[in-house]
Amino acid sequence: MSYTARNLTAGDRELIAFRIGDQEFCVNIMSVREIRGWTPATAMPHSPAYVLGVINLRGAVLPIIDLSARLGMKPAEPSARHVIIVAQFKNQVAGLLVDAVSDILTVTDENIQPVPEVSSDLERQYARGIFAIDKRMICMIELDALFPDMESEAA
Repeated sequence: MSYTARNLTAGDRELIAFRIGDQEFCVNIMSVREIRGWTPATAMPHSPAYVLGVINLRGAVLPIIDLSARLGMKPAEPSARHVIIVAQFKNQVAGLLVDAVSDILTVTDENIQPVPEVSSDLERQYARGIFAIDKRMICMIELDALFPDMESEAA
């Protein structure tokens, strides 16, 4: 997937939207390196339950994270229809398993609503806001907040 940045004005954010189950989420497009099809992962002993294993990505070992499980949802059952979003956060690169990538969105800061207080503590940690587009509610995820201890786990 190739991508060319559009002309953005101050306050605009470009986001990659994706589906997990019947919910939509998004991350900053600048954290996404590539989007690829599902590749079976080699399990790693003693890894967190949300880490499916690792794959070889052009000679580099890439951990694959079940984003559904990490978000506290039902763990995914990976199939050929799933997608891996290769993303960089902090000093780590990892593959995020999602059901499908749905859009590239441009959203202004004023369209993003704060996460409601009724959300769980975990959700408020990683969710940076919620916005509505075309009758869809999309939760914006901050990857650095979702994986605060990833560097120590990857060692």
